[in-house]
Amino acid sequence: MSMASVSALGSSDKQVWAQYLTKKQGFKNKTFNGKKTLVSALSDADWNAVNKLKETPHYKDLDPSVLLAISVSRKAVAKLSWKDNFFGINIGSSRGATTLFEKYHSEFLTHKNGYVSTLSSPTTTLGNISSWVGHDLQSSGPTISHSIACSTALHAILNGIAWITSGMSDRFLVGGSEASNTPFTVAQMRALKIYSNDKSAYPCQTLDLNKKQNTMILGEGAAVFCLEKGTQKEAIAVIEGIGYATEPLKHNISISTNADCFQKSMTMAIGSVKLDAIDIVVMHAPGTLKGDISEHNAIKQLFKDKIPALTSNKWKIGHTLGASGGLSLEFAIHMLQHQKFIEIPFLKGQKHPNKIKKILVNAVGFGGNAVSLLVSINQKKLK
Repeated sequence: MSMASVSALGSSDKQVWAQYLTKKQGFKNKTFNGKKTLVSALSDADWNAVNKLKETPHYKDLDPSVLLAISVSRKAVAKLSWKDNFFGINIGSSRGATTLFEKYHSEFLTHKNGYVSTLSSPTTTLGNISSWVGHDLQSSGPTISHSIACSTALHAILNGIAWITSGMSDRFLVGGSEASNTPFTVAQMRALKIYSNDKSAYPCQTLDLNKKQNTMILGEGAAVFCLEKGTQKEAIAVIEGIGYATEPLKHNISISTNADCFQKSMTMAIGSVKLDAIDIVVMHAPGTLKGDISEHNAIKQLFKDKIPALTSNKWKIGHTLGASGGLSLEFAIHMLQHQKFIEIPFLKGQKHPNKIKKILVNAVGFGGNAVSLLVSINQKKLK
C-alpha cells in the first residue's frame, strides 16, 4: 500500500505530518455570492501545481475534482514498483464536477436560447474521475467511480478489497476527490443549518460534546491509496478488518441517537479482535451537534469501559465530503508510522496509547451509510 493526498494540510507526507503536529487549523475566509465564508482550502502553491495539468491540451477542460485525483494518483503510483499497468481504479466523489456543473448550468439559464457547451455532459459525468486517472496512468484494468455521500472514499476502498478478494485483480488504486468550495455547494451546506458561524480560534468544534451550535466547515482535497493482495513487506500499513452498515431513514440527513449504523460497521470491522486491542478511533465527527454525539454514543455502546483514544482531523481541515474518509485513513496511517497520537483540542485528558498497533477509522454519509476500517501496523516491515 502507498498513499498520496492534497488538502489544506499540504501535498506531501512530510508537509501533512508537520501540520498535524501543530495546533493550527487550516481555515480561511472566501467570498461566495458576496458573503464571506470559512472554508478549508488548498494553498495557492498546491492549486498552481494541480492546475499545471491543464497545460496538457485535453486536460484543460477537466473539472478541478478530476485534476486533484490525477495529481495525487500520479504521486501514489510513483512510490511503487508495479511492473505492469493492469490494475483497477475506484476513485469516488460526493459532489463530483461541481465547478463545471455550476458553470454550465449558469450558462444554460442565462443564454436566451438555452445554449449548453458541447463538453457539458462528458466533463460532468461522475465516471470522469476514474476514467481520466486511468487514461493518465495508462492503466488497463477496470475504472469505477461512485458517490456514496461522505463515506465515498472508504466505500471505494471496500470495493477495491472486494475485487482483490474475488481474484479479479491483484491491485487497486482507490480513494476520493472533492473540489467542493463552490458557491452552490456552500449554499447547500448553509441551507442545512449545520455550517459554522463560530468566531473562535477553533471554529469547527469537532468532538466538543458540550457545544451549543453546529460547527461544520466545508473543505476540499483528495486522498488515494494503492492496495495490493496479501501483506507486502514494503506496505505502509495493513487493512485488517472492514465493516459497513446502513440504517433506515427517518430524515434525509438523519442518524439515530446511538448511531446504530456505526455500531454495526465497527463491530464487523473489529471482528474477533479484542476491544482493548484497539488503540485509537479516528472518528467521522463533522462538528455538528447530532453527528458528533451520536457517533460518540455508538463508541460508548460498543466499547463500554474500554473506550480507545478518540480523535478526528475535521477541526483542522473541515469536512471534505467524499474525500474525508480517505484523509481520515491517511491520518491514521501517519499515527501508526510515527507512533504518535494526535489529540483534539476539545477532548483533553484522554489516556494516550503507549504503542499504536491498531486504529479504527469511521466515515458515514447521508442516509446512514457507515463504513469502518481496522488498520494496523505492518508487522513484516518491523522484522
